Amino acid sequence: MCHPTVFVVDDDPGARNSLVWLLESVRLVVQTFDSGEQFLKEVDEKQSGCVLLDLRMPGMSGQAVLAELATREISPPVVLVTAYGNVSTTARAMRTGAFNVLEKPYDDQVLLDTLHEAFQVDQRNRAEHAQRVVVRARLALLTPRESEVLNLIMAGMTNKAIASQLQVSIKNVEFHRANIYQKMQAESLAELVRMVLSLGEPNAT
Repeated sequence: MCHPTVFVVDDDPGARNSLVWLLESVRLVVQTFDSGEQFLKEVDEKQSGCVLLDLRMPGMSGQAVLAELATREISPPVVLVTAYGNVSTTARAMRTGAFNVLEKPYDDQVLLDTLHEAFQVDQRNRAEHAQRVVVRARLALLTPRESEVLNLIMAGMTNKAIASQLQVSIKNVEFHRANIYQKMQAESLAELVRMVLSLGEPNAT
């Protein structure tokens, strides 16, 4: 099993070395970056873990890195650290998607506890992402007509109403509906709806 990694992003070599010493002392895997640009360029998004990100850095700020990560479908949770913490900074970071904000100087145990909580969130996020990939692959198997029927099912329409709208027989709708259940590997309407809604996307079908 691949161990989660703490991605430390800080332009201060002393701060990076101190964090590496602390994190490795409790047997955590650490990877360091001296800038936000380097981190975004080199980080492997498939690697589970979390980001320990300094807010104020030359070039790309921690807030800018956070905003870029928010545009990606899957990215590790971010713990933002700052010596200039205030309500406005914290609120902005949380709105942009930060998992937590810690003010320097922070207690080592509080940091470690926060990182372990972030690991759990990352694990859950990646499991949900993997499920979305599976659902999309199943949706891709549907014919255009089956996708059309599925959209109407998602709209809450009955077989009779779907048949009327598509101007086909109820048996025809039932045939397409059975194919949809089979291809989506859904045992019930509730399971089918839950799969589609898990994508969290408009017009997912």
